[in-house]
Amino acid sequence: MLDLTYDAPKPKVIAGAKHDWELVIGLEVHAQVATKAKLFSGASTQFGAEPNSNVAFVDAGMPGMLPVINEGCVAQAVKTGLGLKAQINLYSAFDRKNYFYPDLPQGYQISQLYHPIVGEGEVLVEMGPGPHDGTARVVRIERIHLEQDAGKSIHDMDPNMSFVDLNRTGVALMEIVSRPDIRGPEEAAAYVSKLRQIMRYLGTCDGNMQNGNLRADVNVSICRPGAYEKYQETQDFSHLGTRCEIKNMNSLRFIQAAIEYEARRQIAIVEDGGEVVQETRLYDPDKNETRSMRSKEEAHDYRYFPDPDLLPLEIEQAWVDDIAASLPELPDEKKARFIKDFGLSDYDASVLTADTDNASFFEAVAEGRDGKLAANWVINELFGRLKKDDREITDSPVTPDQLGGVIALISKGDISGKIAKDLFEIVYTEGGDPAVIVEERGMKQVTDMGAIEAAVDEIIAANPDQVAKAKENPKLAGWFVGQVMKATGGKANPKAVNELIAKKLAG
Repeated sequence: MLDLTYDAPKPKVIAGAKHDWELVIGLEVHAQVATKAKLFSGASTQFGAEPNSNVAFVDAGMPGMLPVINEGCVAQAVKTGLGLKAQINLYSAFDRKNYFYPDLPQGYQISQLYHPIVGEGEVLVEMGPGPHDGTARVVRIERIHLEQDAGKSIHDMDPNMSFVDLNRTGVALMEIVSRPDIRGPEEAAAYVSKLRQIMRYLGTCDGNMQNGNLRADVNVSICRPGAYEKYQETQDFSHLGTRCEIKNMNSLRFIQAAIEYEARRQIAIVEDGGEVVQETRLYDPDKNETRSMRSKEEAHDYRYFPDPDLLPLEIEQAWVDDIAASLPELPDEKKARFIKDFGLSDYDASVLTADTDNASFFEAVAEGRDGKLAANWVINELFGRLKKDDREITDSPVTPDQLGGVIALISKGDISGKIAKDLFEIVYTEGGDPAVIVEERGMKQVTDMGAIEAAVDEIIAANPDQVAKAKENPKLAGWFVGQVMKATGGKANPKAVNELIAKKLAG
């Protein structure tokens, strides 16, 4: 079992206002489906290609070109739904969402309004270090639907004209729509982070927010304390305030900052006697403010209708079952197993399961070894050094076998913790087999009690004044330990040294 308190964190209360206000937040996360081809064409989805080089005729809206569904995109959407414990709809259909975008040549977006491929699901969101540490809540997923991405308009290449790159046009997106269950900026960021983690484990989206492969539209509203509970009881949205949508957020930090600003903006309007207007807004990170983009459209504004070029999707349950059987171990289950099998703390297990590469590296290091010791070395020594050098775990100079070798030498008593750190540095910078390095460089720990006792006796005999002080104050015995370790080049067994000094000073 996970060591969590399944109580929602206290709602975010905005300070500095005339009254207490709480936040209600829902998110629409757009995740680019991890496939080599687009949703309705065979054009490549490669990032960074020359502008307009990954464009098929259907993407460009050429007359007579018909879309053909990419089965791989459907499978990835189903896999994502299963990973979010969601209902997979065996019948789904595509609709046309009509609006003009200069970088969407068809003049409409193919999406799913009435019959999405995935229905209701849930995500367990754990709050990290901070005021909500140790709490978790379930955020409900309303739906996941497949749709095309639009292209990209570029306005800064020429002062007199704009350019259009259609490479992204037609790339498959999963739009993951949450219920308005999120109550604060930190929780919103944690939710997006957890979605990204799950999809990375599943291999359905790489979660790269910098490249635009994961973006979020954030719906923010305010309400007085108690109103949200009434909404929960009745599912009547009239208990909640008017929401505004902040579009295309591609940073966890900016998501939090935008929510904070937007909440204060809405509170100021209401407390001054005004009404919040439902609209779509953009966040400006340079000015840390949201700006009005357009009035919020409703579904009827887009004139949705079933796409006549695409037959409905009818999925066989056996196909869904096959995908379910192939699912990897997901983050929550892996974390619970790490805690159970390796005796790790909740925090250490969270760090090690944050990414599949981290988890795989740790498991390889810990196999057949002390799990807690392995976690300590992976998190503190290896991750710390990689962060200092701005390197990823996949680019680590130290392999799991090498780090496991260091840990094995510690466990056998061949080296001390101090020697181990020196050994780690050698392996990190020069490579090599830890056991061979220890033998060749004479780094093995001195465990010969006779040799250690001789060093202890010599230090005690040479420092009678310090002996007298240590007998009066046993805490000063550490000075002798340091001197003995120095005299033996740090190779003496620290435990044996401590025990011998304590025995001799007590005699």
